[in-house]
Amino acid sequence: MNQLKNCIAIKSVLLLAVLCTATVVQAAGVGMVTHLSGPLLAKKANGSVRVLGMKSAVEPGDTLSTQGKSYAQIKFSDGSALILQPDTVLTIDKFSYDAAKPSADSIAFTLVQGGVRSNAGLLGKRSKDSVQMVTPSANISMQAANVVVQYVKPNEEAVAAAREAYLLASTAALDLSMQVTRSDMPMPSAIQPLLLAQINIPLPTGLRPTATGSTPPLPPGLYVSVIDGLINVANKAGIQSFAAGQFGYTPNPMQPPILVPKNPSLLFLPPPAFSLPPSVTGSSTTPKSNAVDCVVR
Repeated sequence: MNQLKNCIAIKSVLLLAVLCTATVVQAAGVGMVTHLSGPLLAKKANGSVRVLGMKSAVEPGDTLSTQGKSYAQIKFSDGSALILQPDTVLTIDKFSYDAAKPSADSIAFTLVQGGVRSNAGLLGKRSKDSVQMVTPSANISMQAANVVVQYVKPNEEAVAAAREAYLLASTAALDLSMQVTRSDMPMPSAIQPLLLAQINIPLPTGLRPTATGSTPPLPPGLYVSVIDGLINVANKAGIQSFAAGQFGYTPNPMQPPILVPKNPSLLFLPPPAFSLPPSVTGSSTTPKSNAVDCVVR
């Protein structure tokens, strides 16, 4: 009888150790917050919300959102990094990286709104077709590129104001005074890239002009700026590749991605500490967190 009890006790201890080990692995996540300049939230599929801090772990299924004027940098286990600008919502749909199993490589993000800078890591360099970012306007094959991606959500009031401002500003430059006589007329889709190339738009997403002569915010849609490397942007209407130094715009999922001749004044200005290039030669182990997160249910 005593021997049976001892056996049961030993099995219970072993089971508890396995469960604890599994819990630690899960808590370690696939990435870690390495820089933070304001509030950062992580919402899980079950609705629970964590307030993240420095060295907090992030996991697949987390929807990250920066609040107010905050920037946040996430370093992942393959050495890649994401920097989120203010008012950004991004979901980590999938992150699968094992240094010994390249065939299982897979990264998938969904950018709901706002902007991110993505710096490639080991996974992107060895499995170029396995890094994807989904947006409402188009899907991006990130490959091994370093790129700034920004998605501006449509808003009826903002769309109307942007359309009017662009029509007025472009009439003289494009000699369209005979074609566009009303400020409430829809802007021809063929003219959009020309207008984006002409007009400087120095305001970040969500900010409106407050002074006379100020330029309007970016019109709704998806914007990309490739720092180095190559990306492919695709939707139902078409596909377009963008190389280092090029800029792209996709108005909506029904219009194809287009090459913009020059920077449409995308602003991505994190604090100086965020500008460190990512390391792709570091350890392949998953970052661990010793931070205590605040959970809101």
